[in-house]
Amino acid sequence: MTEASAIALIRDGIPHKGGAWADLGAGSGTFTMALARLLGRAGTVHAVERDANALLQLEQNAKASRYRNSGFANVIGMHADFTATIELPLLDGVLIANALHFVPYAQHVPLLRAFSARLTSAGRIVLVEYDRDRAHQYNPFPISATMLPGLAAQAGLREPIFHARTPSAFGGDLYCASILMVE
Repeated sequence: MTEASAIALIRDGIPHKGGAWADLGAGSGTFTMALARLLGRAGTVHAVERDANALLQLEQNAKASRYRNSGFANVIGMHADFTATIELPLLDGVLIANALHFVPYAQHVPLLRAFSARLTSAGRIVLVEYDRDRAHQYNPFPISATMLPGLAAQAGLREPIFHARTPSAFGGDLYCASILMVE
């Protein structure tokens, strides 16, 4: 996926420029860069990734992008597994793009609760996932769009708001949804 495609997919889930966000399971940074562009200069993205090589690539790309574009958010890399306890500041949002489907189902609800506990009262979790029900090697714990509302309810969060869909190069669609705190 290109950065432009990632921006188009998540744009409606990012309510405004600025703020502190985390990108959990950031990989080499396609969605991190998209988020950093959407947040702009007043934003900060805490990019959490357990693969040291991917994180190094992400940090190099972010540094080059910020150098070329003064409207780019500050990106702070963190070498960590987002399924473990990690130290993050209070956040305006959490982006989890193509990462939660690698986590066993039994951990989804506790993780969503833990992520939401790090959010401001107006914060949100923005999720990008493949809309499929059947598991396979690269998507062992799929979270279909029909499954997400029940998952959010179990975590004590509001009904997801679905923003965008795009065809996946691997078949089917990717969707983007926001999950907000219960008022």
